[in-house]
Amino acid sequence: MAADLGWLKKRGEFLRVAAARRNCARPTLVLQMAPRPSPGDDAVRVGLTASRRVGSAVVRNRARRRLRAAAMTVLVEHGQPGADYVLIARARTAQSAYAAILADLETAVRRVNRGRRA
Repeated sequence: MAADLGWLKKRGEFLRVAAARRNCARPTLVLQMAPRPSPGDDAVRVGLTASRRVGSAVVRNRARRRLRAAAMTVLVEHGQPGADYVLIARARTAQSAYAAILADLETAVRRVNRGRRA
C-alpha cells in the first residue's frame, strides 16, 4: 500500500508516462502508467488532464475534480509504489456516477499494474 500521493506538474513528466505505453481505456477515463526512472522514491505520483473535447472549462474542471477524488481513494490503496499515473478525462467523466468512475479506475489500475494493455 502506498502511503504517499504526489502530483505530476511538468509537461515532460506527462510525456514520459505516455511514452511508456502502459495504458487502459475505460468508459469514464483513460489511465496511463510508467515506473519512475529514479528508484528510491516510493511515492505514487498522479497527473490529471482533460482536453477541450471533454467540454467547456466548467465541465473540464468538474471532470478533473472527480478524477482527483477517485485517485485519492483508489491509487493510495492500489497504486504501485514508485510509479507515475496519468488520468485522462473522457466526455462521460463529468456526467457519470462517481461509483462508475471508481470502478473504472480500479479496473484500469489492476490492468496497468499487471502490464496488460487494454
